[in-house]
Amino acid sequence: MTTTLISGGTVVSSVGRREADVLIDGEKIVAILAPGQAASMGVDADVTIDATGKYVVPGGVDVHTHMQMPFGGTEASDTFETGTRAAAWGGVTTIVDFAVQNTGGSVQDALGAWHDKATGNCAIDYAFHQIIGGVDEESLKAMTYLVDNEGITSFKLFMAYPGVLYSDDGQILRAMQNASESGAMIMMHAENGIAIDVLVAQSIARGDTDPKFHSLTRPAALESEATHRAIQLAKVAGNVPLYIVHMSASEALEEVAAAQHAGMNVFAETCPQYLYLSLEDQLAQPGFEGAKWVCSTPLRTKHEHHQADLWKGLRMNELAVVSTDHCPFCMKDQKEMGIGNFAAIPNGIGSVEHRMELIYQGVVAGEITLERWVETCATSPARMFGLDDKGVLAPGYDADVLVWDPNGRTKIGINDKHHMNMDYSAYEGFEIDGKVDTVISRGTVVVENDTYVGTKGHGKYIKRGLSKYLH
Repeated sequence: MTTTLISGGTVVSSVGRREADVLIDGEKIVAILAPGQAASMGVDADVTIDATGKYVVPGGVDVHTHMQMPFGGTEASDTFETGTRAAAWGGVTTIVDFAVQNTGGSVQDALGAWHDKATGNCAIDYAFHQIIGGVDEESLKAMTYLVDNEGITSFKLFMAYPGVLYSDDGQILRAMQNASESGAMIMMHAENGIAIDVLVAQSIARGDTDPKFHSLTRPAALESEATHRAIQLAKVAGNVPLYIVHMSASEALEEVAAAQHAGMNVFAETCPQYLYLSLEDQLAQPGFEGAKWVCSTPLRTKHEHHQADLWKGLRMNELAVVSTDHCPFCMKDQKEMGIGNFAAIPNGIGSVEHRMELIYQGVVAGEITLERWVETCATSPARMFGLDDKGVLAPGYDADVLVWDPNGRTKIGINDKHHMNMDYSAYEGFEIDGKVDTVISRGTVVVENDTYVGTKGHGKYIKRGLSKYLH
């Protein structure tokens, strides 16, 4: 096995930072050494990586991606091959994607289809959540089976998209009761889809069809209402662990914070788009340009305090995780399906490559600490979703490492840093004070010297345990 020594850097964890060297043997970290200790011990590594002046942190863990996800008559433009390669470029070494059971379909068949898509194609390690699009006796049995046998310990339900993925309150309660028995986590897309569909139909009938109306017909109040309802159902189901995905609104965050203060196992994530982008600056751009930023939950107005509150939520641990909800679509032939009807625009933003960069910029801006960057982007996601060998630089853990250069600079754009399979960048022109230097996945260098050196099929499927983040 190859031994690798990362020397001279500052090792950063969720609890602090110090000058230290990282010794890797094969796929595992075997020691964190004081500066110079390797030489005094006579360590003769096969490979030495000089990290002087750089941060050495756990590889990023993105627990919310949608590679090759069917949506609205098309499919997300990143395959598992292109999407995980782009993730590696961004310092991400593990993703958790969603196998999708649509209403009327089989859970096992859905999972099998996602394994077929991913097996042998991934540049980095991957795991799956399971979307339950139809709660019935068969899917409930399948949930228990997946926890016990497949290493899938989290299940996503939707309060939106009636007729496709929507579950009513009774179905949600039954799924939560089932998860409570098995110890699984329920993930919730919390928007009142029934009410939203009314607002959408009214908007289109008025002729208000531009992309900006996607946000205006999905008001923050309906995200907050659904979040509150999901929390109450989780309480009735015995305080089942509940994780609210892609939170965008201050009012919804207040519901989560109140539940946490009451001692409930309620958690939430936000995404870079909600921290940096807005209805006015992106979604409401002239003509059809705003379609680039159509996603659900939607971008919010900058004239309220959503962004500031989300950053505050990250500082206070009301928001435990930053994920991406990476679900890219090209403008040509995909987003353009919604010209003249915003409701037909495929929902999604591509950002798996840029999460580590964008959230690090929050460190530079003083929004969060360096340690909190590591915690929200690597350690907490791994703990939250039972990735027991990920998210920490310590002996025995997988050697997933990001060497980050704080003195570097990254310019994001279609002609700059952009490796996702999409024909535009949602963050065109953004500049980051720092850059990805070297990325190591299970002891193998996959990115170095601004070059991808990984291989298709290196990434392996990870069976997950139960959440280690519960109160």
